[in-house]
Amino acid sequence: MSIEKIIGRGTWIDKVAHQLIEREKKLGRSLDMIRTESGLGASGIPHVGSMADAVRAYAVTLALRDMGYNSETIAFSDDLDGLRKIPEGLPKELEEYLLWPVSLIPDPYGCHESYGKHMSSLLLDALDKAGIEYIHKSAYEVYKSGSMVNEIHDILVNWKRVGEIIYEETDQEKFLHVLPYFAICKQCGRIYTTESYEYDPTSKKVKYRCVGSEIKGAWYEGCGYEGWAYIYRADGKLSWKSEFAARWRMLDIRFEAYGKDIADSVRVNDRISREILGFEPPYHVRYEMFLDTSGRKVSKSRGNVFTPQLWYKYGSPESLILFLLKRFTGTRRISFNTVVQMMRELDMHKDVYFGRLKIDNPMKRERMKGLLEYSYKLREVPDIKVPYDLVLSLAEVAPEGREVEFISSRLKKYGYDVDSRDILDIVNYAINWVRDFGPTPEREEKLELDDATKDALRDLINEIRGLTDGEEIQGKIFAVSRRHGISPRKFFKTLYQIIIGRDRGPRMGPLIADIGVDRVIQLLERAISE
Repeated sequence: MSIEKIIGRGTWIDKVAHQLIEREKKLGRSLDMIRTESGLGASGIPHVGSMADAVRAYAVTLALRDMGYNSETIAFSDDLDGLRKIPEGLPKELEEYLLWPVSLIPDPYGCHESYGKHMSSLLLDALDKAGIEYIHKSAYEVYKSGSMVNEIHDILVNWKRVGEIIYEETDQEKFLHVLPYFAICKQCGRIYTTESYEYDPTSKKVKYRCVGSEIKGAWYEGCGYEGWAYIYRADGKLSWKSEFAARWRMLDIRFEAYGKDIADSVRVNDRISREILGFEPPYHVRYEMFLDTSGRKVSKSRGNVFTPQLWYKYGSPESLILFLLKRFTGTRRISFNTVVQMMRELDMHKDVYFGRLKIDNPMKRERMKGLLEYSYKLREVPDIKVPYDLVLSLAEVAPEGREVEFISSRLKKYGYDVDSRDILDIVNYAINWVRDFGPTPEREEKLELDDATKDALRDLINEIRGLTDGEEIQGKIFAVSRRHGISPRKFFKTLYQIIIGRDRGPRMGPLIADIGVDRVIQLLERAISE
């Protein structure tokens, strides 16, 4: 396929942006401002999957801007939702606040106004560190300010039809009999134990009673209180099966991705948006969930949370963005090893971008370059030539307490400029990894070696075992390559690929001496056995 046929920068992001614009043109809506949206959960410690929504929405915003359109991303915190379960690792004292809206629960860490604000701040901090631009909206503040009162009113006036739509799409009968609105009980403070059964459109208030509810297999008894909730205050909230539609119209949202776990809610909200609110719902893409190494869904309540902050300890924000943008279909497994693999992939994408690695397929080449550009938010991509694998290898043998000094001195010896902030960051990522986990994980991609090369590598292992002088090792490499009839250039390239994942690098003999012959022999033996 020729470059001319590649859409934008060749990524799924560009394809979505182009399809979105074509759809908006057919709908005849204004293109003056195109808003993308991401929902932010606030009920537990945010994980990498929580961040994916916002990163993908912002990537589409960048693609739209790249096409010449004004676009902005809304990050909407669902901080009026009730706390259904105490996430693993949080204080048991929170049990007294179960089913309370998270924005009305005290912060167990004591540093924010509420539990909800604390959890939202962690995700916003991760977005800030990654350079993601967004306009933050808090559900609690939106309800409190009355900004969404018109949408809530239209839904509650038509609550019977809303209930029919929910039933038609999900077989859920509940909202055939009660309003899709959860009031916060003024007596016990809970939100999901109430049912709303009457709406006064003149005074814009909802009559409710606290009757109890079953949540995650446990029954929570209602306190019996009956009262009124005003929809222009934070007295309650719409159910998820209608709230998305309300905020789409209020904010004029044109794009929002969603996970398969809320597919039913999105389908229902799409219909409510069209049929009740008269607003064409946003363009969607559906993505799969993130799984841990055992295949379980990553969940705030399960405690198997891999946070963005943890990622940033071992890898760059750009490596995380690349991981989140690589694709949106299919489930993704995530572990600490994923960070190292993505730092390696970031290096590989840069090699392609700067012409050091040739990719014959133009579609694949442009997609890789495009993903890298989106990982750097369509700003300048820095050409950091120091391979992450090289720094990791040096970190493994660096003397404790002098790691930065040791690695920097070796990189200078190899001719690298080590004074940049970016390279110091890479050094610190590598040191943190080795301190916490030890040896570097294997690469995902396997190196294909023929029998002649494997024989030469076995010979080299015997020749260099016990050596410490870099020049002597350099001479052994030349001697082995000639003995086996392999060109030195090809043999050195193979060694670089095995040791630092690149086609070239600093002089091999001194590098092996610095990394340590024993460690290099382990890498060679692993490559031979694959």
